Amino acid sequence: MKRFTSDDINLSLLDGKTVAIIGYGSQGRAQALNLRDSGIAVVVGVRNTDSDSARLAADEGFTLLPVADAAQTADIIMLLTPDETHASLYAQLAESTNLHGKAVGFAHGYALTYGLIKPAAGVDVLLIAPKGIGPAVRSRYLAGSGVAALIAVAQDASGRAQDLALAYSAAIGSDRVALFETSFEEETVADLFSEQAVIVGGLTELLRAGFETLTSKGIAPEVAYYECVVEAQLILDMIVEKGFAGMFENISNTAEYGAGRAGKRIISPAVRQEMDALFQEIKDGSFAKDWREELDQDCRSLRAARTNWEESGIDTTATQMRNL
Repeated sequence: MKRFTSDDINLSLLDGKTVAIIGYGSQGRAQALNLRDSGIAVVVGVRNTDSDSARLAADEGFTLLPVADAAQTADIIMLLTPDETHASLYAQLAESTNLHGKAVGFAHGYALTYGLIKPAAGVDVLLIAPKGIGPAVRSRYLAGSGVAALIAVAQDASGRAQDLALAYSAAIGSDRVALFETSFEEETVADLFSEQAVIVGGLTELLRAGFETLTSKGIAPEVAYYECVVEAQLILDMIVEKGFAGMFENISNTAEYGAGRAGKRIISPAVRQEMDALFQEIKDGSFAKDWREELDQDCRSLRAARTNWEESGIDTTATQMRNL
């Protein structure tokens, strides 16, 4: 995998250019603020000037414009709204704005990978995907660091699309850590898989199963929460800092032996088969099809899952512990 260095980056490519941030949510806000602090002109495109995010953007000193006007004003248009809005949003822009000669960027490759958007000729299409949530993109920039990012080019109309993506990545601070080359499809498939199988779907269910197992055996919820959730964060921090071998060196021999004895019983061959199945569903578009059907049904399953978590014993305990 190619890693870019400071020698590959020409930040002056952004001199005199204006970036339109469409969507002032977690990622949009972080990128807008970082760009402005890097000396880049930024406007924020909003669909509703009375929304909480629009008011926040105005309070933080940004010029607010209707989405089409922001896109027309800008040289680079970053679509940082939720994935499910990209198709209709791009169609609106293509109809109301002359996109020829501009660059359109994404922080996730979903819409391009699954054919929700088919950009017209004459448009640079970029992926700048920070590998961290918006608050981390902002806080680490302010601390003089950044969040590593993946970049890709789906369409290079100008002949400088990759250079533009690199300059943008530097302006939000990602060059301070690491920039890697990818493709829209690779980023999308890997990101969805990690969310579903590991860092969100798999991890949250593992934490809940551990908590519920302990509490069902008479262990106090507070103790179970610390053992299964709080300590998980400490272990993950140690893995990131020291690596897996370094983490094992820093825990007790009892913990290390028990982990080796139990780990493959929990992550069994059957679990790995399910991971393979999840990967295939993401790769062949089955997941994207299911998500479109869920959206058509007003996200009934998603809303039910949210209620389930809000009412779960582990979340009740989490709230109590935070209040302490």
